[in-house]
Amino acid sequence: MQNRLARRRAGAARTAEEWPAHFVAFDLLRLSGTDTTGWPYRRRRAALASMFAARRLSAPWTLCPSTTDADVVREWLMWASVGMEGLVFKRLDDAYRPSVRSWQKYKVRETSEPIVGAITGPLAAPRTLLLGRYDTDGRPQYVGRTTTLAQVAGAAVAGLLAAGRRGHPWTGCSFSAGWGSQEKLNVTLVEPEMVVEVGVDVAHDASGRWRHRPPAGGATPHAGTVPAPTSPPPTSPA
Repeated sequence: MQNRLARRRAGAARTAEEWPAHFVAFDLLRLSGTDTTGWPYRRRRAALASMFAARRLSAPWTLCPSTTDADVVREWLMWASVGMEGLVFKRLDDAYRPSVRSWQKYKVRETSEPIVGAITGPLAAPRTLLLGRYDTDGRPQYVGRTTTLAQVAGAAVAGLLAAGRRGHPWTGCSFSAGWGSQEKLNVTLVEPEMVVEVGVDVAHDASGRWRHRPPAGGATPHAGTVPAPTSPPPTSPA
């Protein structure tokens, strides 16, 4: 959807055909003029499924899968390779409560080994690390930025970094302060030699960048500095 928002006229029509959107329904708050927010989730879910069946709704109308079977849940968690971010847990007897965080989300996470290509903050005390993965042409592509490093961690990482030399692959690039943000970061390029191990969730944008910043506390520098090649980023349904 991010790729479609800025398109107009003929471009919008082409991108709509290339990246079709689906409406995924996961709850029912009103039915034929009746407020259903006070119903338990079990009843709301049954009414939603019945409505889909009665109206024979199909794509782009989609009923979000739901189950109480633990084996099915385990199977769903194996879908992370195609971009499924995780699961949402709801109590069957709960009413819908607006603005209340009563649902719980389990995020699928994976371990990645990106290189450090730039930092924010001074080279002697970096604040965050800008991370990259090598594409099939051997060029490091930016994939995300860590959260803020603790002072001790920043000092430890600083000793493993070297200022970027002429011809750095990210020379002239600008970096957003966050996913969807227009604010640009003030960064210092470093030689893309150090590999760190980070734990990230599997949510990516269309370019393969992580939607959520990996925690700095989990960024572990490797003793070696051999960059790890990347595989193509996973794709998610529109």
